[in-house]
Amino acid sequence: MGSGLLTVGYMRYIEPEWLEVNPLTIRLWERPLPSPVKLLHLSDLHASGIVSQSYLREAIRRGLQFKPDLICLTGDYISSGEAVPAGYKQTLSTLAAAAPVYATVGNHDGGRWAMSRGGFSDSTAIRRLLRDAGARVLHNDATLLSVGATRLRLVGLGDYWSREFLPASAFAARPGAVDLPTILLSHNPDSKDALRSYRWHLALCGHTHGGQLSLPLIGEPFAPVRDKRFMKGLYQWQGRQLFISKGVGCMRGMRLNCRPEISLLTLI
Repeated sequence: MGSGLLTVGYMRYIEPEWLEVNPLTIRLWERPLPSPVKLLHLSDLHASGIVSQSYLREAIRRGLQFKPDLICLTGDYISSGEAVPAGYKQTLSTLAAAAPVYATVGNHDGGRWAMSRGGFSDSTAIRRLLRDAGARVLHNDATLLSVGATRLRLVGLGDYWSREFLPASAFAARPGAVDLPTILLSHNPDSKDALRSYRWHLALCGHTHGGQLSLPLIGEPFAPVRDKRFMKGLYQWQGRQLFISKGVGCMRGMRLNCRPEISLLTLI
């Protein structure tokens, strides 16, 4: 009984805010980049009554110590059924004050899935929040940018579960840039199978929370993905790469053997 209570206390009060800062170097495509790119990837903030603004501000502060050239956010800024917290725009605006921010949305941010759980009917409100905080929202859209001598194409998708996922529109946005290294922002890693016919090199995803509860001898039974081979970290897949963040926040305030994550990616 005592050990069980200790485990529950750890799951609820220690691990959910025990942030990992994970540096990783990634070879982006077949040739070395003209200059390296320092990319801060944050996902699944899940601001709510459980995931506080003070915790999110600390996560952002620690991520910005990396001094990134570029910041990418991959969805689930809130939890469905909860109001947007007071002061959230100010929390997020710290990111855009430090570096260019590009963002896409997740299933909790609005759409068919979120509405069925008391959330927004579409992602308009969250996209407005992100824009007001200084982020460029890539919602089935693409953009070109230069970081030092390196030129990149960023492509951002609407959420895969929310009837806002339109890859043909996203990739058509910059048709003349297909020969550039391409980073894809797509919240749900299961979307990779619908994207195999498009040209991209690295997908940044979230959604899984790394499984959130990783159980000895069982694994991650609650992970919200069909393809459980792709849960957290960096993967090679059909000549491209996927990086899946374990997320900053969580649902229901619990984690086990799966600490929240700030991802510091150096692209070379």
